[in-house]
Amino acid sequence: MTGHHWRSVVGLLRGYTKAQCRSFNTTGVRHCHSSSEWSRHGTKMRIQILSALEDNYMYLLVDDATKQAAIVDPVNPEKVVDAVKGLDGVRLTTILTTHHHWDHSGGNAKLTELVQGLAVYGGDDRIPGLTNKLKNDDKFEIGDMHIRAMHTPCHTTGHICFYITSPSLDSPAVFTGDTLFIGGCGRFFEGTAEQMQAAMTSLAALEPSTKVYCGHEYTVSNLKYALHVEPDNQDVVQKLAQSQADRAAGKPTMPSDIRGEMAFNPFMRTSATSVLRHTGCQDPVSAMAKLREEKNSFKPKL
Repeated sequence: MTGHHWRSVVGLLRGYTKAQCRSFNTTGVRHCHSSSEWSRHGTKMRIQILSALEDNYMYLLVDDATKQAAIVDPVNPEKVVDAVKGLDGVRLTTILTTHHHWDHSGGNAKLTELVQGLAVYGGDDRIPGLTNKLKNDDKFEIGDMHIRAMHTPCHTTGHICFYITSPSLDSPAVFTGDTLFIGGCGRFFEGTAEQMQAAMTSLAALEPSTKVYCGHEYTVSNLKYALHVEPDNQDVVQKLAQSQADRAAGKPTMPSDIRGEMAFNPFMRTSATSVLRHTGCQDPVSAMAKLREEKNSFKPKL
């Protein structure tokens, strides 16, 4: 996207509220596809879910104890700035970028112009404005939030999931970008089934109550595929019904949690007998490859 095109898109997006969400047919960009929702984690941390483009999510993390905030994948920088302005005394200090694709990192340069002194964390030199390059298991803090980088190469070679804990949190949170989706996983653009299986295994090892915030609103289509894989899985049936109701109401389906993903996400269930039977495979890596290949061209009946 050229600088001129980007400025045009930003201009179109500026100033719209939840009630004014609409599609922009000339650019193919939608300002918000879901309502803005707050998710509270304990007494001192809040997460605001901000929709962007056609189906992306950005996440504003606020540490109430120190009034510091971070933003995950700020593709719409004007919307981020407006969100922070609406929070009394909160100061945006950090950008957390899961990977270099433009719909996740494309707002970094503009946001660092709008807000001076931002630190930009990520795992790939292709990320615009990168100031702090991460490798697996690197740790840092934003206020009272403790953040651990989980390197999950496959969708891109430098993909990072951000795992967040704090003594004040009721449950941890993980921001999975395009590695783990609710009910699905990202395409293997720069990696292999072995790498995605390793990523799913590392995420599965997190505390079951860990909240999952992913990069796109793909939940309903993912769960329709999950039902195709496991038609008798009642966890899939129930999650699909709830997600369809949420989308009909204009609500995001975020967050999920690791416990739920282990119950209804076929890409987290590659060792399950029913998933192996569906794929005709004998091992999780082969099943992962088969699932992704099938999902790439899957079209639900309804």
